[in-house]
Amino acid sequence: MNKIIIEIHPHLKARMKERSVSLKEIETTLKSGWLADDAKPGTYGKVYIFPYNKKWCGKIFEEKEVTVYYKFIGENPIILTVKARYGKFSKGVKQ
Repeated sequence: MNKIIIEIHPHLKARMKERSVSLKEIETTLKSGWLADDAKPGTYGKVYIFPYNKKWCGKIFEEKEVTVYYKFIGENPIILTVKARYGKFSKGVKQ
């Protein structure tokens, strides 16, 4: 994926806000992430780990793992959902 055009549905925008995931993090995950092994057939997923070192829900976490699930319409990815997990992950920081 070279140039990524992302349209965000209002429902997904609300989930992004709840999970503290930015559009830039989605773009980075799609461009530089590795394949998510839990994507359902016909759906793609990418995972990326970001340095975080901030407070989330009252606790400081070293890293944030962002997973983006999507499908393609033509050459453009259609984002289905975005997950975020906070902690220290075994794959290490990719950025």
